[in-house]
Amino acid sequence: MLLTKFSHSCVRLERDASVLVLDPGTFSEVEEALDGAHAVLVTHEHPDHVDVDRVAAVLAADASIELWAPQGVADVMAARLGDTSAGRIHAVGGGEKFSAAGIDVRTFGGQHALIHPLIPIVANVGFLIEGSVYHPGDSFIVPDGVDVGTVLVPVHAPWSKLAEVVDFVASVRAPRAFQIHDALLNDTGLGMVEGHIERLGSRYGTSFRHLAVRESVDV
Repeated sequence: MLLTKFSHSCVRLERDASVLVLDPGTFSEVEEALDGAHAVLVTHEHPDHVDVDRVAAVLAADASIELWAPQGVADVMAARLGDTSAGRIHAVGGGEKFSAAGIDVRTFGGQHALIHPLIPIVANVGFLIEGSVYHPGDSFIVPDGVDVGTVLVPVHAPWSKLAEVVDFVASVRAPRAFQIHDALLNDTGLGMVEGHIERLGSRYGTSFRHLAVRESVDV
C-alpha cells in the first residue's frame, strides 16, 4: 500500500484502485485527502479527527463513499446526510472485522485515553489495515494477536506524556513507525519528542521516521 501523511492524524492509504482515508479532522487537508476516496475511517468524535461539516460535504457530493466510525460519529453523519446515508454509514466498535473498499480492517480498543477526570471519555476505535498498518486514534491500545508492520504513533496530546508514547512503541514492536497527532507541537518540540522515540524505539526493533505533510511511503 501507499501511505500518504496529511496534517495531524489524517492519513491516506491506496492499494491498487482502492483509497481509504483515516481521521480527516479540522487540522487536516480534508478535501485533498478525500479526493478520489472510496472509504473513510474515523477513530473518534473529536474535531481534530473528524471535521463533520467538511467530511459530510464530501460524502454528500459523492454517494459512493462509505464511512466507518464509533456510534456517536455515525449517528451525526447519518443525520447530516439524511436519506443518502442508507447503507454507507457504519457504526463500529472494538473487536470487529470488515472490508472497506476491498481493504481488510480490524478494530481494537473502544475508549479514548483519559484527558482529565472532569472531561467525559468518548468512544475510540483503533484500526488495523490489511493486518499491517495500525492507527490507534487517541489511545495507546496495543493490538493483540497480530504482528503490526507499521504503527502510526500519536507523538503528543493533552492525554499523554513522552514515557507513554515510548512505551506504546516498545509494546507494539512494529518494524516501522511514523508520527501522527503532531499538530500541537512546534518544530523544536517535535524534534525533541521524535528524537527520543527514534532512539529508544530502535532498542525494541522499531525504525521511526518523520513524514512531512503530503509525503508518501510504501508500507
